[in-house]
Amino acid sequence: MHEFNLINKYFLRLAKKNKSALNLNDDVFFDKKRSVVISVDTYNMGIHFLNFKSPDLVIKKILRSSISDLICKGVKPKFYFISSSGNKKTFTKNNLYKISKSLKSEQNKFNIDLCGGDTTFSNKLSFTITSLGYSDKIIYRNKAKLNDDIYVTGNLGDSYLGLKLLTNKSKFKNKDKLFFIDKYYKPVLPFNLTKYLLKFANCSIDVSDGLIDDLSKMINRQNLSFHLFENKIPVSKKLSNLIKNQKLSKINLISNGDDYQILFTADNNKTRIIKNASKTTGIKITKIGKIVFGKDRSLIFDEKGKQIQAKCNGYIHKF
Repeated sequence: MHEFNLINKYFLRLAKKNKSALNLNDDVFFDKKRSVVISVDTYNMGIHFLNFKSPDLVIKKILRSSISDLICKGVKPKFYFISSSGNKKTFTKNNLYKISKSLKSEQNKFNIDLCGGDTTFSNKLSFTITSLGYSDKIIYRNKAKLNDDIYVTGNLGDSYLGLKLLTNKSKFKNKDKLFFIDKYYKPVLPFNLTKYLLKFANCSIDVSDGLIDDLSKMINRQNLSFHLFENKIPVSKKLSNLIKNQKLSKINLISNGDDYQILFTADNNKTRIIKNASKTTGIKITKIGKIVFGKDRSLIFDEKGKQIQAKCNGYIHKF
């Protein structure tokens, strides 16, 4: 069973009376009266991170991917709670010291504070992070408009290559290897864009499970589809060179997730304000497509205007 089929069949009815739950179809809980925004994410070893050989880097990735849910809603995270399950092999004194030091560094970087959590014994290592921020407005999913432009921040695909390198499925030069692995563990979040997003974005989501899959989620309950233009999708210079030199499929490389960039739509008359926000913050923002009418009409086009397909649409939890 698909993750969202499971939610809709067994849990949606439990949240129907609670408007703040947003029909369990968004990344956050939003209590408008109290101006509270909350997200919850669980990360399991072997699924969300490969191993625990670098606990300092794993915890950075986990925390950043968690607060990304708030950032893409136009909300700055303020507090976080962390619950963990592990044993004496994973929670050694050395590992706990590295985790603590890494969390302190992240708190300073993003101006957030630890507020609590829970720790339990288990032979399976996992972390659950609850992120909390304050705002009386957010950018929802499913608020895209017909003919909206589609935008994404930063670059896509670097993190996926980092993962492939960590699993020894790809081999590159040492400098390139360090670059891609660094992008996997330490995604560069578009943190400073939060206060600008509310001025132009109609709907938004963070790119966690993959560009195509997350774009589909963003408009999943609307009678709309998307047209994407492969040549417009932003990638780093290093990835661009690899695509050219090794004749790799760009659309497949950018469709696997773990990028934690902001994907959003905006009216076509917001182009100037978006460019100004990009210039002011120094955050790259790229127009990559268009919202079109009708369901099940989503298409991807290459630079010659030929329709193409991605072999991988993103990561899907199945039960």
